[in-house]
Amino acid sequence: MSQASKPGGGVPIEETVFYEGGPARGDLLFNLLFGLTLIGIPFAVGAIVRALWLRFRITSRRIEVTGGWMGRDRTQVVYSQIREVRCVPRGFGFWGDMVLVLSDGARLEMRSVPRFREVETYIEERRQASEASRPRGMAA
Repeated sequence: MSQASKPGGGVPIEETVFYEGGPARGDLLFNLLFGLTLIGIPFAVGAIVRALWLRFRITSRRIEVTGGWMGRDRTQVVYSQIREVRCVPRGFGFWGDMVLVLSDGARLEMRSVPRFREVETYIEERRQASEASRPRGMAA
């Protein structure tokens, strides 16, 4: 369990890690086997790059995806920014791809997420809780 503090040095806020790690290992194994064919070589290269440089960190406060060339790109999203979660099962349902549609219309793609159904449920619960706690404008 890690802790982060509020900006300005206020009371520390607890942040519990739900999942921290890379993409599903089954994705790498499946694509390496498929890579033995000429058609599967690009998919195998993509799976190797994901396995080396893609990392997910899903906590009680935010979702962080680190990826890109040599893992230099980092994207952080708080649950109040998420408008919709879309999932597609892969690998016979053992892992899946997930797209987080943000309130400004942007999309955050998360490929080869292990235990993606549990992760989707966790994100939906946090998103709905942040929606419920958000103020709804002024009363008439």
